[in-house]
Amino acid sequence: MESTPFDDLDLGILQALEADGRAPFSRIAEVLGVSDQTVARRYRKLVADGGLRVVGLQDSQVLGHDNWMLRLRCAPEGAETIAAALARRPDTSWIGLTSGGTEIVCGTVPRTPGDHDDLLLGKLPRTPHIVEIRAHQVLHRFFGGPEGWLRKYGPLAPERIAALRSPPAAAEPVSLTPEDAPLLAALKRDGRATYPELQRATGRSESAVKRRLSQLLGSGALFIDVEYDTLRLGYGVTAMLWITAAPRHLDDVGRALADHPEIAHAAATAGPSNLVATALARDTADFYRYVSGKLGHLKGVEHVETAPYLRRVKQLTYRPPARW
Repeated sequence: MESTPFDDLDLGILQALEADGRAPFSRIAEVLGVSDQTVARRYRKLVADGGLRVVGLQDSQVLGHDNWMLRLRCAPEGAETIAAALARRPDTSWIGLTSGGTEIVCGTVPRTPGDHDDLLLGKLPRTPHIVEIRAHQVLHRFFGGPEGWLRKYGPLAPERIAALRSPPAAAEPVSLTPEDAPLLAALKRDGRATYPELQRATGRSESAVKRRLSQLLGSGALFIDVEYDTLRLGYGVTAMLWITAAPRHLDDVGRALADHPEIAHAAATAGPSNLVATALARDTADFYRYVSGKLGHLKGVEHVETAPYLRRVKQLTYRPPARW
């Protein structure tokens, strides 16, 4: 069944949520020039059939946590089962099947060094059907995380985006504590959870919840992210790009990628390639034009390996297919 394209109001709401995922419907409605009820109704529809999820995520780069990307080459008969098992783990952030279903790409944020060792040195090497494991440590993020892709695409002008954002809190560094765990878990389920809901989830007073959430968001340790169906934007191709750049050009290439409208995520990594990016294209011909043109002509790019997604298994959230 074909996906119904997002209309201008859908796009405006999605971009508004990307700017401030906890912005009240009243503020979004004012910026978009519609009623609160219209925004609330359309939001519910986007959640129901547009793949919309708004979730609170920790920023591993701000917190200084190791972030790894895994490439698992698998026998075709085992790839989907392994990907589904990885998707259920709390330390995986996104998972896709690429290379015709013979490779799993996976982002991980180990909660402790022991988690990383257990996954890479324990569970994965003993997993049947895995032929090869490549682990790439993320060294620097050029684009992605709290920077949403829709700002490159969406209809809202910068001044309207500025009107959506709450006044910035003091950007003081914070360290997560065990007391933050219930709050973070509740926001990971629903980044728009109300303060009374967060109060019930944490057992803390509403004022304490507001104060702590403001600290976490202001420091950048926590950000609100948005997941949606890119196919309904007209982008039918998603692909991983494993790029090798000359070391002296690495930073320049990474910054250039961050500015490309086609790039939803870009980072420098350790490993055989030193850059990884996620590209979105309308179709195969559009993807070819990007790889052979804009990307291929970047000074310093020495090699590009492309791996189109066969299917996204996990983005920010995991929703198993009915057959599982």
